[in-house]
Amino acid sequence: MQTSTRDRIVTTAARLLQRQGYVGTGIKQIAREANATLGSVYHFFPGGKQEVAVAALKHGDQEFAALLREVLDAVDDPAEAVAAVTARLASGLRESGWVDGCPVTAAALETLGTDSEIQRTCADALRGWERLVADKLLRCGFATRDAEELATTVIGAVEGAEVTAQVTRSEEPLLAVGRQLARLVRSYGDVPSHGRTTAAGGGAR
Repeated sequence: MQTSTRDRIVTTAARLLQRQGYVGTGIKQIAREANATLGSVYHFFPGGKQEVAVAALKHGDQEFAALLREVLDAVDDPAEAVAAVTARLASGLRESGWVDGCPVTAAALETLGTDSEIQRTCADALRGWERLVADKLLRCGFATRDAEELATTVIGAVEGAEVTAQVTRSEEPLLAVGRQLARLVRSYGDVPSHGRTTAAGGGAR
């Protein structure tokens, strides 16, 4: 299926931002690699590089969210589901030659301390991924606070493990984190089987 010029620009920018970051990606490079003219880039994105970047980051967010949702929905046990996520990411990272990591990490780090639309887009992506993990845990009977805090832990650990895997060119950081996160989820006892309610929303261990 033939993609539109705008779609090519967005997907190309998403890939370049993922690999090179915001600072290292130029709008001329985006146009060239998307097989588009510079004029067409500005036609679709009159705000220039930042507007393209925001659209690209949202695209990356949606792609990662779809992968996350697919894996979490495919595995009933929440501990095994978390480990399956890290295994899928490890495999994809290896197949990409260790270049296609988190779709927002590089841009997020480059815009730390700012109130830019890029930073807000990255923050929204991270919160959305946490929500997907939390929803999985809630469906499995975890208390709300437990689910939310575990989700933050999962996404934070996975983000760090992806970077480490890229630097070391090894799947093991992601696989090790997956095993330990699964152990953490299992430490909540029989929640996945029977559910549990806790006082004041806290989690009994």
